[in-house]
Amino acid sequence: MDAGKTARLDRIGTDGRYVVVPMDHGITLGAVTGLKDIESTIDAITRGGADSVLTQKGIAPRVHPHKNGAGYIVHLNGSTVVGPDTNDKRTTGSVKDAIRAGADAVSFHINVGSDHEPGQIEELAELTTVADDYGLPVLAMTYARGPGVDEHDPEALGHAVRLGEELGADVVKTAYSGDAESYEHVCESTRLPVVIAGGEPDTDRETLADVRGAMDGGAAGVSMGRTIFQHDDPEAMTRAVSLVVHEDADPDEALRESGLAVEA
Repeated sequence: MDAGKTARLDRIGTDGRYVVVPMDHGITLGAVTGLKDIESTIDAITRGGADSVLTQKGIAPRVHPHKNGAGYIVHLNGSTVVGPDTNDKRTTGSVKDAIRAGADAVSFHINVGSDHEPGQIEELAELTTVADDYGLPVLAMTYARGPGVDEHDPEALGHAVRLGEELGADVVKTAYSGDAESYEHVCESTRLPVVIAGGEPDTDRETLADVRGAMDGGAAGVSMGRTIFQHDDPEAMTRAVSLVVHEDADPDEALRESGLAVEA
């Protein structure tokens, strides 16, 4: 790996571990809670310890003045919940667009097992080739999604993350299987760092227990959006997640040290 790519990976993580907060949901869901005043949200989560934030390219001017030195990832495809198929992610930008937007890395979403998988494989393969020319890391969001696919099955998740490595990504993101033991298979399926997605927000303790389980199974961190940016206290929630990822805290310890109530 060249020096430029290594340096940029260091900007979006810390010592090989990652707390990434994606906020590209404005395309998918609209200006939901946490995204209307995205400037305040970015300021809060980066003060709370997020290593990097992720948005679509058009939001870049609203990101940089408020990210407190954190890394920045530009996401390069998307879809909406009001369209005909949310799994049909379409390209929204290029590597050059991301560089012009001040990105330290790019990301791309692929639904392994969906009807749109073939085209998304081609697009991700092309993206990693172009990004490598610029020493720009690629975070591949490789989800197991499609007809008859169990989105939390460790075999399907292992296949998804391996696909990301095979196509030239540098970090892979996928769902959590539900327990540390089964997640070991997922993380052993690739030599790349694996980060878990957040999904629908659970209770704080349940979220942190999932993060703890994933880390115990070999994960390198999280790429967690709504669970953090829609939290009543996004700074405290980011701090709690960061304590688990970077300090190996257990869920109750993370809740206490971040100032969140320890749930019964």
